[in-house]
Amino acid sequence: MAARLYAGSQLRSLRLAAGMNQRAMATKLGLSVSYLSQLESDERPLTTAVTAALARHYPQALAVIEGEAPARRLTALTDALADRALAGFDAIDAVKLAEAQPGVADRLIALQAAKRAAEDRLALAEESLVAGSGARLPWEAVRDWFHEAGNYIDPLDRAAEELAERATSLARALSDHGIVVATDHDEDAPLSRFDGVRLTINGALSPETQRFLVAHRLAATAFAGMIEGIVAAADLPGNEARRLLAVGLANYAAGALVMPYSRFRAEARRLRHDIDRLTRRFNVSFEQACHRLSTLQRQGVEGVPFYFCRVDMAGNITKRHSATRLQFARFGGACPLWHVHEAVAVPDRILVQHAETPDGVRYVSMAKGLVKSSGRFDRLARRYAVVLGCEATHAADFVYADAVDRTSRPTPIGISCRLCPRIECDQRAFPPTDRPIAVEPGVRRIVPYRVL
Repeated sequence: MAARLYAGSQLRSLRLAAGMNQRAMATKLGLSVSYLSQLESDERPLTTAVTAALARHYPQALAVIEGEAPARRLTALTDALADRALAGFDAIDAVKLAEAQPGVADRLIALQAAKRAAEDRLALAEESLVAGSGARLPWEAVRDWFHEAGNYIDPLDRAAEELAERATSLARALSDHGIVVATDHDEDAPLSRFDGVRLTINGALSPETQRFLVAHRLAATAFAGMIEGIVAAADLPGNEARRLLAVGLANYAAGALVMPYSRFRAEARRLRHDIDRLTRRFNVSFEQACHRLSTLQRQGVEGVPFYFCRVDMAGNITKRHSATRLQFARFGGACPLWHVHEAVAVPDRILVQHAETPDGVRYVSMAKGLVKSSGRFDRLARRYAVVLGCEATHAADFVYADAVDRTSRPTPIGISCRLCPRIECDQRAFPPTDRPIAVEPGVRRIVPYRVL
């Protein structure tokens, strides 16, 4: 660092806020206990190595210590240098470059962001050709709108958090708008109906789902003007897409109402993102908690960047979002080597996977199969799985990472067979769209061709 920086009190406050003793914090930062003790007592200044460790595990704390702009630059540069095309840089290199040449660092960050955007556009073009049409259906357009927004809608999130903090209950807040809540015990009734003054909810639903439906109606009513303004500004094809976006925004705000940003983020970090414990703390479902974790991208107080998706029995991705470098296939199913497929078949058991994508980035993810009962014998239950994962660099903050040996070889997964460049894969369903194949009748392989 240009100037010697002592941050003992900030480090001590950070450790105490995380509920850790010096040994636990030292282990997480890769330091000795005695060295951490010297840092906390201001006997030693922060070094490049310590700054790199703080940037990796506690970027928000580093922003407080160093100042917002330098910490943001370091976090973004560390992410950029993790790209395989820039292999050879480590965390200490990132710290030195950010301090000595901030202009060069900013340019590298911009170039890596442009590279990633170009790769996303290429993947979209290839998948559109595979699908046979460049036109998006309304639900696809809305899904892409949320993806491009980073799945975080700041004005709605903040408004919902403010309302949640002052409301004594969701039902009472709804009654303040002249709306009463009723229960329908007809098994064939829809999940909910709203006639302008009465919200009628299907009584067969779980308490968590009923609560979410009340939150959805409250959000749609209390934030109607805000939602209307967001929809009006969105570049969407047709009225159906705009109506779907309005529903999606109300759902987003409902999640923010039952899981207010600051409280939920703090509790998630304290519990190392243990989903079962979060569901009990906030009276939400497993899926609701996973989805909310993927939206914690408020500037300056971001959560751990997660990817989240929901996959049905046929392998269709019915919900998806990624705040990581991993991107989901827009058409077709997911990689067959992904543990989500096993999770669908074995409900109510959490599976954990350590995986690596073709770009060399490693991830830790957990998947759980869920069953939503239909409430009757002659109607099939809904079966699907949800997946939540993060890059392996965040494993210390993800309790499920404790279940895998990250020193062993990770499972080599791809985005989808049509986009995956891995040539030697026994699970391949289709050849990659950008590579030629050779068919050799005299040679028998698992697939009837060889990728060139």
